[in-house]
Amino acid sequence: MRRVFVLTAPLLLCLAAQAAIAQVNAPRRSSDEALIVQSDAFMSAHPDLRHRDIGHKALREGRYTEAANAFRRAARYADKPSQALLAEMYWDGRGVPRDPVLAYIWMDLAAERGYPLMLAKREHYWAQLDQEQRARAVTEGQTFYAEYGDEVAKPRLATVLRRERSRMTGSRVGFKGFLRVVIPTPSGIQVIDGETFYDDRFWVPEAYFRWQDESWDRPLEGTVTVGELLQAGEDAADRARNRTDRAAQDEAQDEAQDEARDEARDATQD
Repeated sequence: MRRVFVLTAPLLLCLAAQAAIAQVNAPRRSSDEALIVQSDAFMSAHPDLRHRDIGHKALREGRYTEAANAFRRAARYADKPSQALLAEMYWDGRGVPRDPVLAYIWMDLAAERGYPLMLAKREHYWAQLDQEQRARAVTEGQTFYAEYGDEVAKPRLATVLRRERSRMTGSRVGFKGFLRVVIPTPSGIQVIDGETFYDDRFWVPEAYFRWQDESWDRPLEGTVTVGELLQAGEDAADRARNRTDRAAQDEAQDEAQDEARDEARDATQD
């Protein structure tokens, strides 16, 4: 398992990182970005954010086992904050048996892209493991990277993003035309231009991951809660439910295909 050490991170930074990760939900975003990423249609097409959001709700309500399961599903789609939150849960023993080694492994995964918050917390964990625990972390970590590391998790999410972008725009080339997206919020109706909603940074995998990296390199802020996304002139409520159901079915199929490929590979190796 690859490790990148931060040798001089002060204890104060580690403690600040612990508090921040425990409350992490979304990085700083513009007002339009906040509306878009919190909408039902967007969430249904982004399993990384959808499962993280489900996990946060369960965590806030004290349903820790459900929260851990949701974060684990998000982690399969390369969601680094969910991996960090799983690490916190294993470190504290909330919803899962307390296991400092698994906590370190999950935080090592979360720090894979070099986000400062996760790097600092990972080194804080490492410093508290004994030699036997460190050896176990290095050995067992390989299995986790094979399932949750960016090398496999990013392509898994990329497949979903490409499929959902084509499905939602109604075009294989992603043509948006004169589409307007209407989002009801507590303060009234918000209208988002289709070009903004379907901007490459939300749907093209390479741009999406760059956008995430830029966001998580900045300080964290609060979140904006919005209602269900609607599109003018259509029965948007029914479509939103259908999109969510379809996304869940596609996700289950993707997971089954991943498992089948893994079993076939293992059988070939045997």
